[in-house]
Amino acid sequence: MTALTRAVRSELLKFFTTRLWWGLAIGVFASAALFALLFGILYTSQSFLEQSGGGPFGGQVVADDVQIANTVYTAGLGVGYLLMLVIGVIQIGAEYRHRTVTSTFLTQPHRPRVMLGKVLALVLIAAAYGALSLVGSVLVGSVTLRSRGAEAFPSAEVVRTLALSLLVLGLWALIGLGAGILIRNQVAALLITVGVAWIVEPLAGLAISAWDFGQHHIAPYLPSAATQAVLNGAQASADDVRLSWWGGAIALAAWAAAFALTGIVRVVRQDIS
Repeated sequence: MTALTRAVRSELLKFFTTRLWWGLAIGVFASAALFALLFGILYTSQSFLEQSGGGPFGGQVVADDVQIANTVYTAGLGVGYLLMLVIGVIQIGAEYRHRTVTSTFLTQPHRPRVMLGKVLALVLIAAAYGALSLVGSVLVGSVTLRSRGAEAFPSAEVVRTLALSLLVLGLWALIGLGAGILIRNQVAALLITVGVAWIVEPLAGLAISAWDFGQHHIAPYLPSAATQAVLNGAQASADDVRLSWWGGAIALAAWAAAFALTGIVRVVRQDIS
């Protein structure tokens, strides 16, 4: 067993030997299933179809079918990526809070290897929770859509969106890891990161979009807007400025790399007492 493998295994043991993991697992699964049910009912309701200009099911408007399926299956990711953000913060924040970071680096003095182990373990954890989220959303969402006369999988694009949702959750977990390093107090890090990601940053994006910057659009590159682009790449209207799905993935990956690398560099260089 290599040193890096041992580091990853150690981080996984730290996470899965606490009671937190199954509480988060229940939250991820339940939120995905509940939002899939609610959005499945909403998007197939008669009043919604009348307001949106007719029925998108069973006709020639395949894009609408795909968009509705994507929305139903990814509706719970708004909660899911916040939970991944929390996991990322806790992955390093718990070390500072319980003062185990010193023993961690004394046991394994090669700090870059320790941090790489945390990153890889976090990616595996995010993948596991992402798969659990997909099980809940697809299971409930597909049953809801079919029971109401809609196509559950109208195109292969839906499968691509489901795969990209795993990428989104992993990147948000890395953003949380970087935030947890940069804000040493775990409670403050949780409150600030969740508050910014859930409230401040989306509102800032709306405010930026309200101003006319000509051809220079900033808002689509913000994390929440990039996330929406990855999951629902098509523009809702001519006035809706949104990146393509791959553009959103690149933008979100850039944010994750910026936070994670900045935090890792700080850990590698700083003194630990």
